[in-house]
Amino acid sequence: MSLDAVTLEVLRNQLAGIAEEMGHVLIHGAYSPNIKERQDCSTALFDVEGRMVAQAEHIPVHLGAMPEAVDVVLDKDPEPGDAYILNDPFTGGTHLPDVTIVAPIDVDGEIVGFGVTRAHHGDIGGMTPASMPAGATEIYQEGIRLPAVKLVDDGEINDDVLSLVLANVRNPDERQADLRAQLAANDRAGERVRELIAEHGRETVIEAFDAVIDYSRERVESELIEIPDGVYKARDALEGDGVTDDEIPIEVTVTVDGASADVDFSGTADQVAGNMNAPLAVAKSAVYFVVRAVTDPDIPPTEGCYQPVSVRVPEGSLLNPSHPAAVVGGNVETSQRVTDVVLSAFAEAVPERVPAQGQGTMNNLIIGSREAGGFTYYETIGGGFGGRPARDGMDGVQVGMTNTLNTPIEALEAEYPMRVERYALRDGSGGDGEYRGGLGIERSVTVETDATVSLLTERRRLAPAGLRGGEDGATGANLIDGNPVPAKTTVDVDAGTTVTVKTPGGGGYGDPAERNSEARQQDYVDEKARNDE
Repeated sequence: MSLDAVTLEVLRNQLAGIAEEMGHVLIHGAYSPNIKERQDCSTALFDVEGRMVAQAEHIPVHLGAMPEAVDVVLDKDPEPGDAYILNDPFTGGTHLPDVTIVAPIDVDGEIVGFGVTRAHHGDIGGMTPASMPAGATEIYQEGIRLPAVKLVDDGEINDDVLSLVLANVRNPDERQADLRAQLAANDRAGERVRELIAEHGRETVIEAFDAVIDYSRERVESELIEIPDGVYKARDALEGDGVTDDEIPIEVTVTVDGASADVDFSGTADQVAGNMNAPLAVAKSAVYFVVRAVTDPDIPPTEGCYQPVSVRVPEGSLLNPSHPAAVVGGNVETSQRVTDVVLSAFAEAVPERVPAQGQGTMNNLIIGSREAGGFTYYETIGGGFGGRPARDGMDGVQVGMTNTLNTPIEALEAEYPMRVERYALRDGSGGDGEYRGGLGIERSVTVETDATVSLLTERRRLAPAGLRGGEDGATGANLIDGNPVPAKTTVDVDAGTTVTVKTPGGGGYGDPAERNSEARQQDYVDEKARNDE
């Protein structure tokens, strides 16, 4: 049997719809603002071999790494009615707050695929509230570490495993509710896949799994063929690891050869003492994200998108660290720099497809109370998107490996003992160019109780670069009560303390002298309107 084009397109959209519906169930069922408001979570469908056949358009750093988690669960010989939980970065995870649940989908007792959810939990234990300590030097300090273990066994929650998890986290009631939301999303995947098989027949749906993967691979290959063959190199750096401020180089060599691309990170720094190490799955996620961006983002995101791309990273390096390396910052910040450096390499080959550098950081702000039953708040803050070949960069958006929303001020102030003092765009922070870079954001929050504040940020010294003659974007800054603090820091503060994060702007694209007078006039009007507000 061979699927005709119409049937394939119908089934492809139905599979994608299942992944999206899983996301809706997870977001609407969660209790924590981090999931229900910021939507820091991802959902996907896999076939029985552990190949991704559909994903919702959620968090890039989650989605490229999910196959590693499914591979780990497959080694456990899962049975219908099971659900495995894991977060270990050395066995399928990304960083400890990102908890993954993998559940088999069965039809008449036979497994046909897997529903997978990954969500960033507001706390997973460790040395600081919200589990993202800036000064961690080993994985044990970052929270409870879960290899793939059964959270659900033959349809029943394993209370021993659940109790062990909840005993090691702050806000256990919230954690339990968010885990149940993940389980509900996985259950919805099973329901919808069984309905799909009832509608089209098992053989047709299984064939569709293969067909959508092949289709994605062929589309990516056809796009790669259009990129000039060659060897393209780039280098960038991180601004320290939380232990020292020494720059940490990331180097890449991208070799395009016909319908394939090889991405080699030889020359990248060895793993570091602090928590900026990124598991290999995270590095792969960043590479896959860039390949999709420079080919055609509308290609269905499946296992097939990754097959034409090889990723090579030396063992024991920053992007493939050995246990027990600390990694919590690698997932959120190093992944952003990997994105920047791989995009820079592709810019040598296809400059018309690559923007100037965006803010290149997630601007992680973490605030929590050490008291029993205290709160844990986590936020990533948007900034400037780089100027593009045909238009200005966007203002105040998430870039690169994150795709979350912000926490609305009303929700933040209702949920936490905090008050938002200022939330505004930073005039002049975008790099000038024929197409200017997007503007960064200034966000100031006053903490109304004694708390611990952690900041994991980048681009505080090394500005987002302009491209093709465009100027660099402005660097960011972190302040506590008006005083500058390091890019990566954890500090205890008193009630009434104000924390301010100024995020970077995007780099400009093209010679500023080529910017037309109409665009310059609009810049003036926009800035005046913001100032008048």
